Amino acid sequence: MEVTQEAVREVLRERVIDPELGINVVDLGLIYDVAISGGRISVDMTLTTPGCPLAGTLAAQVEEVLRQAFPGLDVEVSLVWEPRWTPELMSEEARRHLSL
Repeated sequence: MEVTQEAVREVLRERVIDPELGINVVDLGLIYDVAISGGRISVDMTLTTPGCPLAGTLAAQVEEVLRQAFPGLDVEVSLVWEPRWTPELMSEEARRHLSL
């Protein structure tokens, strides 16, 4: 699989599901940025709230899934809090799932 921003997002869409909401992290709007450069995938992501009990779990899962999907590349996942997450960042599909 070629390493592109869309390929990274598709892997995360398929394999990293928020266990509380049952929706993937991409459609939830938690993935803010994906950068690919010099053998490294860098992901900036957020959570629905800074005090989310899944903070370490989801970030670690994103990292592990990307390492498995793109072996040989370094993966760096950063949790960011700006801009603050809001429900407007969710995809239409995620909003329908949650009846918003």
